[in-house]
Amino acid sequence: MYKTIQLKRGKEESLKRFHPWIFSGAIQAMDKGIEEGETVRVITSNGEFIAAGHYQIGSIAVRVLTFDDIEIDYNYWKDRLTSALQMRRSIGIADNPDNNTYRLVHGEGDCMPGLVIDCYGKTAVVQAHSVGIHVCRNDIAKALVDVMGDRIENVYYKSETTLPFKAELSSGNEMKSGFLYGGSDENTAIENGLKFRVDWLYGQKTGFFVDQRENRSLLERYSKGKRVLNMFCYTGGFSFYAMRGGAEIVHSVDSSGKAIELTNANVDMNFPGDTRHKAFCEDAFKFLEKNGDKYDLIILDPPAFAKHRAALRNALKGYTRLNVKAFEHIKKGGILFTFSCSQVVTKDNFRNAVFTAAAQAGRTVRILHQLHQPADHPINIYHPEGEYLKGLVLYVE
Repeated sequence: MYKTIQLKRGKEESLKRFHPWIFSGAIQAMDKGIEEGETVRVITSNGEFIAAGHYQIGSIAVRVLTFDDIEIDYNYWKDRLTSALQMRRSIGIADNPDNNTYRLVHGEGDCMPGLVIDCYGKTAVVQAHSVGIHVCRNDIAKALVDVMGDRIENVYYKSETTLPFKAELSSGNEMKSGFLYGGSDENTAIENGLKFRVDWLYGQKTGFFVDQRENRSLLERYSKGKRVLNMFCYTGGFSFYAMRGGAEIVHSVDSSGKAIELTNANVDMNFPGDTRHKAFCEDAFKFLEKNGDKYDLIILDPPAFAKHRAALRNALKGYTRLNVKAFEHIKKGGILFTFSCSQVVTKDNFRNAVFTAAAQAGRTVRILHQLHQPADHPINIYHPEGEYLKGLVLYVE
């Protein structure tokens, strides 16, 4: 039997609207001895069951897994993963031979808070963002193998950098990355017919930014004959789409030498010997200052400038400063793809930062597209916080 957490009077209202977070300030009382990551039953001030989920230390005290009074066991995970796969199949993302790269589970968006699963060919990379998911990882892996069948042969666990740093897990070894099922050195995946290598051992996120797939395809349509600059290139996704789109030149920039190695490897895999591409290991601001005038299509896809609300003000200044540089240097008639992946930065926040940058640079700018995360990164309608990726495609006179 699960231990119980009781809410203060009136604090169940958000749960009646199916919001999947319970904040620490909403708790009236809790059973003794509840450990971080433990599954708990949540009751109202009147003692009525309302939700079950994983307890954690911090502002968000419970991540709700279900509003039904059921066990959180192998069968629960199998049901939820089956639902996630069915959604991806229904929209044509799973089981597509030209695209074996997609997100199977997107946390709250798939009613599995704290869990991310990305599929790269025959390997699924599992990432825990809560101790509760970490505790359940073996049940999740078993259910995943059963649900996916011959779609996957390996399950890789990669959560060392995503688990709460204050979590007092019993052993550092159990947090280490490694295979929960299978084991393979094959790390080549396909996205829209293009090949790339996935660094799920040391790479950011699960090894590749799956969430930009549709935005990369849009960029491809605009690349013909363009001189393209891909800032914060990471593994070069936007770069090799631009090359397939017929770009005149493509330059990739990242401050990480490892990212530049991956970019060069990915470009060579798709366009061996193609001299249109060059990669530079350099600071983004310095590179734009020295070389920005050469380009008529620029991509700005920086890492999250704000990972928590306290950093929001400085983050918005950072987005403004970065976009000012791009506006100052992009050629007349150029196109700018600019993004924010910070969850705490709203669409309006980001748009205002870019608006400010355009005004400071004194350029006439038109919005061509307003971009967001793709369908395999769904937003739970009861959890608007799940809309984290924002982007604008701009025409700069």
